[in-house]
Amino acid sequence: MTDCYRFADITAEITTEHDLFHEMSRDYRTDGPALLSVRTDAADIAFERERSPENANDAYLEMLAVQRKLSEAFPAYGAFLFHASALSMDGEGYLFAALSGTGKSTHAALWRQVFGDRVTMLNDDKPFLRIGDDVTVYGSPWDGKHRLSTNASAKVKAICLLERSVENAIVPISFAEAFPLLYRQAYRPKDRQALSDTLDLLNLLGEKVRFYRLSCNMDPEAARVAYGGMCRE
Repeated sequence: MTDCYRFADITAEITTEHDLFHEMSRDYRTDGPALLSVRTDAADIAFERERSPENANDAYLEMLAVQRKLSEAFPAYGAFLFHASALSMDGEGYLFAALSGTGKSTHAALWRQVFGDRVTMLNDDKPFLRIGDDVTVYGSPWDGKHRLSTNASAKVKAICLLERSVENAIVPISFAEAFPLLYRQAYRPKDRQALSDTLDLLNLLGEKVRFYRLSCNMDPEAARVAYGGMCRE
């Protein structure tokens, strides 16, 4: 099956053997022309099987293969995949990054609980970032176990690195302090040029976005502290 999709304002023609990718990405379907073409085959599925749970089916593995191929190609267009929970509040984008199990999704859920309809989940797991004059975060169909995403975008206001704590507190941090986790959470292409482009994009990110460290618990007050800290500037 072949169709065109638009992710991070980049149109790709995508051909797969199974229908799952097309079903999960129907909100991103668009007309051509495409800037790039992606095609999956049995070798791509086999490659993903070596890195995935034993019970994963071929259609799911193919979905991962499409993600990988797009992520390898996108740095040439100024975009990359980033492991984070991303939301838009009052039209501004906020990203929450942390090591797995720290509570990114839980914290994003607190924002929805506290601020209600002011919040739109863009992606709860793997949004795309694209850097031009501004940094823009985009939804994607690779949206984690809770399936929370929207085909929408927002200019990024801030990126917040989370760590668990008994008390809630937020402080601004430098790009140098944020970089180790940013690098770890960004998709790192196997292709040398694409990896170099990704590093360049991360450095641009450091020039255009403010970074914060949030020590937080699971109380709704954590969302109020986070928002208040990031919106003072």
